[in-house]
Amino acid sequence: MSSTGTLFTVSAPSGAGKTSLVSALVESCDKLRVSVSHTTRPQRPGEEDGTNYHFVSESSFLEMLEQAAFLEHARVFGNLYGTSQPWVEQQLAAGTDVILEIDWQGAQQVKHLLPGSCSIFILPPSRVTLQQRLTSRGQDDAAVIDGRMSEATQEMSHYGESDYLVVNDVFEQAHRDLQAIIASHRLRTDKQTQTHTDLLHALLC
Repeated sequence: MSSTGTLFTVSAPSGAGKTSLVSALVESCDKLRVSVSHTTRPQRPGEEDGTNYHFVSESSFLEMLEQAAFLEHARVFGNLYGTSQPWVEQQLAAGTDVILEIDWQGAQQVKHLLPGSCSIFILPPSRVTLQQRLTSRGQDDAAVIDGRMSEATQEMSHYGESDYLVVNDVFEQAHRDLQAIIASHRLRTDKQTQTHTDLLHALLC
């Protein structure tokens, strides 16, 4: 019997390396998929619609919101972001674990709706490193970076609401830490009981 999947939420301030870590995690773990969010944010150079995000207009987003199509949604830096509830439910029912890259507000919403979800927060090793990472992108001007640094302080203050905390200082170590979280969660007794129903019956009956 297959176990139902687990929904993992990964939150972090902009520039902490969340997207790169999640991408590496999905490549290294089987039966793990990242949810592609819908957003009204403008598409950046190098991004692909349907791969990085589903880019939609604000009117389309609000229409989907009225149809209760989102598991969670939030407005971040003036743009709307949302997670498709039907897609997530289909993946979990099929036994696939799903990762959501969302801010702390979205993680709160998911935890309220799905108490069995697992929340992870990623922190940078220092404010200096965070600012360097934001600047090295070369995508935003100084005013935008200052705004993101200010927002990061508020975002990071919610780290204590997560189940796990990972500091992304050395990328490879942070990646291993995330792999350990996924592995340990899959070995929980309730998950193993679902997976090995026939074995447990044979052993105990």
